[in-house]
Amino acid sequence: MPSSKTWFVIVNPTSGNGSCKKKWPDILELLKMYEFHFEHVFTEYPNHGIELTQNAIYQGFRRFICVGGDGTLHHIVNGIMSQKHVVPNQIHVGVVPIGTGNDWVKTHNIPKNLERAILLIKNGHPKQQDVGKIEFLNSSKKPIYFINLAGIGFDGLVISKVHKYKHFGALAYVAGALLGLFLFKNFQSRIMVNSKVIETKTFMVLVGLCKYSGGGMQLTKSPNPFDGLFDISLVKNIGKWDIIKNMSKLFNGNITKHNKVETYKSSSVSVTVLDNGNPYIEADGELIDSGNMHLSLIPKSFSFYGGTKNAKQTFGANQSGYKTLVLFVISI
Repeated sequence: MPSSKTWFVIVNPTSGNGSCKKKWPDILELLKMYEFHFEHVFTEYPNHGIELTQNAIYQGFRRFICVGGDGTLHHIVNGIMSQKHVVPNQIHVGVVPIGTGNDWVKTHNIPKNLERAILLIKNGHPKQQDVGKIEFLNSSKKPIYFINLAGIGFDGLVISKVHKYKHFGALAYVAGALLGLFLFKNFQSRIMVNSKVIETKTFMVLVGLCKYSGGGMQLTKSPNPFDGLFDISLVKNIGKWDIIKNMSKLFNGNITKHNKVETYKSSSVSVTVLDNGNPYIEADGELIDSGNMHLSLIPKSFSFYGGTKNAKQTFGANQSGYKTLVLFVISI
């Protein structure tokens, strides 16, 4: 069993288009400066973070820190939610953001500055937010969990293209969206939400918990990760030119006011593809699969160290910290 004073650090040097490899020495020095007693290991292949997280839990670690992007956090969440050893919300996660989009941290006021993010974890108190669960209909695939946003359709295609433009940072999502517009074809779908069945030609279906995705886009109307409900946007048969004209509305949230966008609040939703289309599914900015899916909400099952709107209140606190076990994962 690990010591209660030990922090477990998992590092993937590819995070943030390779910037994490350059920043790791600085992170290492900050951990030492703030008297973290820690171990560390590096991820070596895709989804390795899931395996490392679960192994750490089985070894007795209960408090984790993700240093990396939204994909890193996604893998940690899936490691936590898919294990059966500990109740998920008894495991606490902090985040030091190093990634392309860093979307989830925007909702929770987690700073990008390395030192301030580390101090937030050392001084903070865990909060608990909802988690989404994706189950694949008529399939034996294992469920996938998410804490920010999941979608099927155009946004999935964008995610499939983003990796080519990682060197552009958050603009990679804009580049992926523009390219995707010329490749994507709307698909016929059946959406079941709040006992309502909707059959329509579909551009995308977005299921949100937090406010931002795709490098800062706001694609759902009023998401709240603490209210026990998904915030759902059904974008119907919208045209490519219409999307181009409304590109700015993807970032200021006004896209949900478009006459071809319907919004819903619900704790579950199902999407079935009715034609020969095979639209991509994404979750937390990670390309997951394609096909039919059912999404359900697990209330307050992810525990994390979040910031406040008053930075002085957060970072002026006593720096004595917790005697804790933390997993640092640095990945994309």
